[in-house]
Amino acid sequence: MKAINDMSKAGAHSISRRLFLKKTATVGAGFTLAMSLPFAQAARQAPLADQADTIANAFVRISPDNSVTIIIKHAEFGQGVFTGLATIVAEEMDADWTQIVAEAAPADKALYSNLFLGAQLTGGSTAIANSYAQMREAGASARYMLVSAAADQWQVPASEITVSKGQISHSAGHSATFGNMAEAAAAIALPEKIALKDPKNFTLIGAEWLPRKDVGKTDGTAVYTQDIELPGILTALVAHPPRFGATVGSFSDQKAKALKGVINVVQISTGIAVIADTFWNAKKGRDALQINWDLSEAMSESSDDQMRRYRQIANEEPGLSAKAQGDLENGFEEAVQIIEAEYEFPYLAHATMEPMNCVAQISDTGVELWYGCQSHTTDQNGVAAVLNMTPEQVKINSLFAGGSFGRRANTHSDYVIEAALIAKANRSKAPIKLVWTREDDTNAGYFRPMYFHRLKAGLDSNGKIIAWQHRIVGQSVLTDTDFAAFIENGIDSTSVEGATSLPYNIANFAVDLNTVESQVPVLWWRSVGSTHTAHSVETFMDQLAAATGQDPLAFRLAHLGEDERYKGVLEMVADKAGWNTRQQDGKIKGIALHKSFGTYVAQVADLTVGDSGEYTVDKVVCAVDCGMAINPDVIRAQMEGGIAYGLSPSLMSEITIKEGAVIETNFDRYQVVRMKDMPAVEVHIIPSAEPPSGVGEPGTPVIAPAVANALFAATGKLHTNQPIGRKV
Repeated sequence: MKAINDMSKAGAHSISRRLFLKKTATVGAGFTLAMSLPFAQAARQAPLADQADTIANAFVRISPDNSVTIIIKHAEFGQGVFTGLATIVAEEMDADWTQIVAEAAPADKALYSNLFLGAQLTGGSTAIANSYAQMREAGASARYMLVSAAADQWQVPASEITVSKGQISHSAGHSATFGNMAEAAAAIALPEKIALKDPKNFTLIGAEWLPRKDVGKTDGTAVYTQDIELPGILTALVAHPPRFGATVGSFSDQKAKALKGVINVVQISTGIAVIADTFWNAKKGRDALQINWDLSEAMSESSDDQMRRYRQIANEEPGLSAKAQGDLENGFEEAVQIIEAEYEFPYLAHATMEPMNCVAQISDTGVELWYGCQSHTTDQNGVAAVLNMTPEQVKINSLFAGGSFGRRANTHSDYVIEAALIAKANRSKAPIKLVWTREDDTNAGYFRPMYFHRLKAGLDSNGKIIAWQHRIVGQSVLTDTDFAAFIENGIDSTSVEGATSLPYNIANFAVDLNTVESQVPVLWWRSVGSTHTAHSVETFMDQLAAATGQDPLAFRLAHLGEDERYKGVLEMVADKAGWNTRQQDGKIKGIALHKSFGTYVAQVADLTVGDSGEYTVDKVVCAVDCGMAINPDVIRAQMEGGIAYGLSPSLMSEITIKEGAVIETNFDRYQVVRMKDMPAVEVHIIPSAEPPSGVGEPGTPVIAPAVANALFAATGKLHTNQPIGRKV
């Protein structure tokens, strides 16, 4: 989101180093440290009341066995945050990587709020960016307390004590582990300011060799929602309406209840839930339901109907101004050549490897949940509201999640609230495991909005862009959410991000937005607005370069503004990809550039294109500038994953709607890139001393225009829509 992008950049530079110590307390023979930054909500709270609260709200916990547990406030769903945040703390502590344990934080907005978003939420590629200074302070404070405790015990100056790989020592022969010194360290008071390590002395940050702290995902020991087994646990599946806007008219559960293993059938606000002893029995029970759906308010439009409507709106109705500079009308009057293009982008599913699921158990004191939680604050509030409880009565056990791409950060908390409602309606205290099948999530979930773009540019006699107009039509993902405040003057910043902040210096420039309404539920999708704006902007740049007879790379470089980081990634990717041999031996290269979430990415896609237009994506070279590289291996993995994710809608993925119902049901129709489709990927990281920015999403938007531009160079045919076409 543009708002998140802006905050991410500002926050990284403006975070104060002053540490506010909430409380330290003895935990057995160890200690726990809880801290926050000045603008975090916790800094405005009264000191924690007791030892139990301190344990629950800590960032650093040192145990007598010398293990150091780092409490991770951001959800781990594959982006590597358990490793990244732990690395930052371990670096400042001078801990040994083998003694570090990462643990998910409980739901506690006061201590674990996302400092950019004001809620306990993982999203917008902010995890490292918003926690970098905070986690450095946590690690440095723990080190200070350990060293001070050792100095007191050994009666030596603290300045003479060294810490290396979790070992505290002094030249007089004194030595201790963190675990040995933890109890004494708990009594040490902190000064107003804590000295942080000079980055030139980093040994863990930037290291290539660190094993990830979420490796249980590869050896089978990681715990996901489906792994949760509690005494008496039951499984629930929900029959959702077949069309958007439909509701339950009436239903018969007689046949379902007659089936073996079916325990109960209950109606909730979103459909009919079947509760059984196993998943398969719940599914058979759901299949046996006889439901008369009320279609009186159901959607009747198809996605084709919607796109025609969008196009008509773009033709007839100037949108609200998202950005305007210079004199656009005069710019077009002075142009010697005017180029136009139109773009269509379909609905997209998130297609997480782990569909939505949640375990809920209601007790006399509240409700307990187990699932891959991405938005603790929203889910706590939502569940509390439907169960008539306080948020504090909603306990969340955060588990690993098998991907999200925005889907689990749903401000409506759809599947989580469903689990709570089913547990309540079942009128027993049995834990309920709600399971959404792949078909459920593909048909009844939330989608990346459909968009229509129209671009128009004016070129002068020297082949320079002197006028640029960009019109966007689509749904808002922020309306009626907790982030509606980011809608300013009617503009959803996520709809236009990447269009209003071009890397190119164009004197006369305008972007306008028409926000439309639809019954299709929409949600942010990995890299949000950049999923469509990067494609339209970057393929249009190649179209303009071709119209002036210029090389696409040279054309971009000639139009860059003052931000040298754009130039850095462009020049690096061109060099590493061998752009000077752009077309050779039946292969053709396409290039694209984009910045999202504070991170600069350029990619070159290398294609083999046949005589009839069939093609394969053979290799992708990626250059990324994300500021300081905390974990280079994680950055490369995220760029590779982002490219794979972005290839799917580039080549084959789309959600189509007919009379208000989704046509695609599973991966047989909503096709995604498979292993056989995956090109070789080469990632190059720009060395930087800038504060770290996001890497979970910025790799995704760039691949589609890079592929489209290679096809344009090979065939002369513009590829303005997604999907571009099937790879063969």
